[in-house]
Amino acid sequence: MGVFGPGWSLIHQKKSTGLLTPILAFLSVCYEAGLRIRLSAYRRGIFKRESLPGFTVSIGNLTTGGTGKTPAVIMLARWAQKEGFRVAVLSRGYGGRYKDDVLEVSDGNSTKTDANKAGDEPFLLARRLSGIPVVISKKRFKAGLYAHEKYGCDFFILDDGFQHLKLKRDLDLALIDAASPFGNGHLLPWGPLRESVDKLGRADAFVITRSSRQGAGERLSNILTKKFPSTPVYYEDHLVEKVVFPFNKEILDPEFLGGRRIVAFAGIARPEVFKNTLIGLGSDVVHFMGFRDHHRFGRDEIEALVDVKEKLEAEYILTTEKDWVRMSAFSSLCPEMGYLRIRFTLLSGQDNFFQMIKNGIDQKNISDTDI
Repeated sequence: MGVFGPGWSLIHQKKSTGLLTPILAFLSVCYEAGLRIRLSAYRRGIFKRESLPGFTVSIGNLTTGGTGKTPAVIMLARWAQKEGFRVAVLSRGYGGRYKDDVLEVSDGNSTKTDANKAGDEPFLLARRLSGIPVVISKKRFKAGLYAHEKYGCDFFILDDGFQHLKLKRDLDLALIDAASPFGNGHLLPWGPLRESVDKLGRADAFVITRSSRQGAGERLSNILTKKFPSTPVYYEDHLVEKVVFPFNKEILDPEFLGGRRIVAFAGIARPEVFKNTLIGLGSDVVHFMGFRDHHRFGRDEIEALVDVKEKLEAEYILTTEKDWVRMSAFSSLCPEMGYLRIRFTLLSGQDNFFQMIKNGIDQKNISDTDI
């Protein structure tokens, strides 16, 4: 991870962290107590849940980042749009500096704000989803009503919504990373779990992401099927779609990177995943720097990476698309600096996956008609 932040991704893989273990374990117990109180309040009806006028799908996970929710949202949003629905993406805008009760990041045609205000994921979604509004609010119900009233949206995708119990959903999709599904098995902050593994019972389907790695997907599927036998499991892999160099306006196929000397960096939940992706494409990664998730890059940091590129005689500097939206203003510092564009790809059961969603929509329509 380097000097730019604590290696939480490494801590969350270890059962013991030395002297920190008792402190983290105590904080984890306190966190769990708070979760129990919150869930109990929803079960007893003390906290009320709200419904949107349409079909609501949540895409979320059990851990802190790293499962590929953003590419999954893009994939599902485009599918629903092709099916004729008026789609809206609803997000909390984590990391954004917005103060508005509801903020429209995009009307589907143009972005209305920037990544610093909206947060990197909503801004990235707004850039990638043509014809689909992206709206953020700490109260996702308000964001959904805004999209419905202004644009007539009837298909709502709740980004990172597995723990957002306030808003009712018609379908709950839980994404789980094949290589590191539950980290060290502990709750925050000792481990990466936002909730205990048994809470996956709320999910209507599991999607195992990056599942092509050395049988990891199949092993995880066996665990999930044993624990949750009635919940369907689907497999996905993150495929590099393009290599983009915005300053030069170049968009190249990933094979282009074979044998190239690369300086790379990433400020995501698990930076090493990005490094491994580049190596898998045949790149010679001569220098790699990991930053904290959602790190706000400064000009001096990018200049330092450019210096490293020149000293090591690397050909390109590469980062993730999510990182690029936070530092694109510095693209002129190095024309050979760009990002990888990732595509969320279902490996098997694709027809069954989308049929499951269609069945849910049909059931929702029947229920609404009965009312």
